[in-house]
Amino acid sequence: MLTITVLCVGTIKEKYLADAIKEYVKRLSAYARVNITECREEHLPDNPSAALLRAAVEKEGERILDAIPRRAYVCALCIEGKPCSSEAFAQKIDTVSVDGYSDIVFIIGGSDGLSDAVKARADWRLSFSPMTFPHQLMRVILCEQLYRAMNILSGGKYHK
Repeated sequence: MLTITVLCVGTIKEKYLADAIKEYVKRLSAYARVNITECREEHLPDNPSAALLRAAVEKEGERILDAIPRRAYVCALCIEGKPCSSEAFAQKIDTVSVDGYSDIVFIIGGSDGLSDAVKARADWRLSFSPMTFPHQLMRVILCEQLYRAMNILSGGKYHK
């Protein structure tokens, strides 16, 4: 069975977001094992310098890299990534699993993004939009799209 890990920086504090994530993870469990792995977010002072921001993103990046399972296929969600339709997203997940990967990791960075090292480790860079979303909300959006993708692959009616 496929294992999907959503590896993200920070925690969800808002109950409504946590409830939405929980619902999509429950739905996804019919298709795959799903793990949500949270890495500690660096705390920064108000108005941090560019150097402090870079250092924080690098530290978060080290935590992310340490949490990636060996032999996993890695997708980094980042603005530099390529967008795709829900159908293409589903097809990519299917192709990755057919290619022999049983672990797929989707990485959501913190509010200041992902380190270059994390982006370099990624097998796939995906952009959901040229817009910027709060990383907590992005977790909900990703989980919904993962559920939609698995439903598409199984011939379900959710996508219609």
